Amino acid sequence: MHRISVWILSMKQHLVSIAVALALLLVLNLAFAQTDTAKAIERCETAVAETVKRMRGAAAQELQFIAAKRTVLPNADDETSLRGEGRYSGRASGSQGFTYSCAYNAKAGTTSGVLFRETGERSQAQAAWQPDLTFVSPEACEAASAADLKQKYPRVARISFDADSRSLSPAADAQTSLAGLGALQRAPGMQAVPFNYRCEFDSRNGRIVSVQTSP
Repeated sequence: MHRISVWILSMKQHLVSIAVALALLLVLNLAFAQTDTAKAIERCETAVAETVKRMRGAAAQELQFIAAKRTVLPNADDETSLRGEGRYSGRASGSQGFTYSCAYNAKAGTTSGVLFRETGERSQAQAAWQPDLTFVSPEACEAASAADLKQKYPRVARISFDADSRSLSPAADAQTSLAGLGALQRAPGMQAVPFNYRCEFDSRNGRIVSVQTSP
């Protein structure tokens, strides 16, 4: 009987040790999950903020995310999807709401599929189409447009771009078109004249496949 009692006591201690180990493992897994979630929120909202500022320029001076509207969903392959809402405003543009989505890969530490969609009357015309803005660079488009204008007008004195005029639209072969307005001083002493520009991006890698400027 004594041996049986000792064996039962030993088994109880062993079971307690297993339970403690399982509880500790659960706590550690929860801590890692919370860390990954916090990292996904931080990285994705940073990527979305950078994208909004790139696309809207001075109009997006004050940008905030609404925590109560945020949804975080774990996916397969160490990836987390994030959806939510935010607002931005500028001195001239007023307040503008938007929804956003993004994916964060914890293993690679990278974001992808960054999208934002403006809400309200201004965005209704583009509501049916939203491009992946990960590889769309207004700065690259404007640099290419400036180079094109300098070829046309070798004595150009000044080129400026209006960030608030930027607009996106779908193009052929699943590409993304970025268009906008600017002002051009063709030579020193001449009056500045307006111009249009348009770039088409390869949606897979962000390469600019065509540039058009006028006049």
